[in-house]
Amino acid sequence: MAASFVVVLLSVFGRVLTAVMLRLGRGFLFTKAVSEQLEKPIRILLPLLGLQTVLTAASDDLVLIGATRRITTLLIIGCFTWLAMRLLRSVEQFVRLKNPVDITDNLRARQIQTQSRVLLRTLSFFVLLIGAAAMLMTFPAARQFGASLLASAGLAGLAVGFAARPVLANLIAGIQIAITQPIRLDDVVIVENEWGRIEEITGTYVIVRIWDDRRLVVPLQYFIEKPFQNWTRRNSSIIGSVFFWVDYSLPLEPLREELRRLCVEVPDLWDGRVIVLQVTDTSEKSIQLRVLVSSPDSSRNWDLRCHLRENLIGFIQRQFPHCLPMLRADLSVGQKTPIDTSVPDRVEPERQPPV
Repeated sequence: MAASFVVVLLSVFGRVLTAVMLRLGRGFLFTKAVSEQLEKPIRILLPLLGLQTVLTAASDDLVLIGATRRITTLLIIGCFTWLAMRLLRSVEQFVRLKNPVDITDNLRARQIQTQSRVLLRTLSFFVLLIGAAAMLMTFPAARQFGASLLASAGLAGLAVGFAARPVLANLIAGIQIAITQPIRLDDVVIVENEWGRIEEITGTYVIVRIWDDRRLVVPLQYFIEKPFQNWTRRNSSIIGSVFFWVDYSLPLEPLREELRRLCVEVPDLWDGRVIVLQVTDTSEKSIQLRVLVSSPDSSRNWDLRCHLRENLIGFIQRQFPHCLPMLRADLSVGQKTPIDTSVPDRVEPERQPPV
């Protein structure tokens, strides 16, 4: 009876407490995130703590009192673990809201989000590990089993070490990535010859969103041990190239003017830093032109290169169609056999005998 009264009373108190927390936390971003995440664990944890207090004070002669105490203890440990996980999630949510990445210059925001996400995911793993260990320690048999494992480490310890090596390696790699930051959220990377963006960083792997919406799942340890390309390491701006093969007779100045005009008419794609037209190669048949242009990020640079490639080819076709690559051949007739124009010796007619 007392247990039911305490559970009901603390349930009502928990609802009132969380409602007050939500109301008071609306004015601040951090308190709002924390109160929203801790609402459900607190409503469950308070009645469990009250019930455990009543059960501890109860007589040991009651039926199933030991099992009830054990179950309540396990539920309390689970609630505390859940509470700690939700608290870490609220910190991650606060950091994400405080540092949005959907802005033009988001380098600093991506750095902070990457560090906080990887570190908080690692802490979440340890919170779960400690919670599970605490639950096992409530069973005497489990404590004896743990002691026996520690006493007879030997080959079993080596086997467990080898089995856990990938997990531990990824955890350590996650800490290294959070501190040194070879990759960040929303970075543009080339991994395994695939172009994509870092979409998610967990405690053990990284999700790379490829340009065609496929997802490449890469272990964290990969970015520590193997080389890869990061196009947005310092900033998101990038330089792209477009190549053309044209005839030697093409004048370059009109093409340079057209290139500048095409870039100026798309200011959202071209950032105004780099615009170059150069002859980079020659052959016996044509010359190679390279166009270099810069953009605020890789996606817009891709669109800019496609825009220039299409329009510059159209410009050459309209203005200088004869300057497209040609295959030349000499079709002149070879030397003929000389004709003998000399006059042959004159043949005397045969004389008839006189009549």
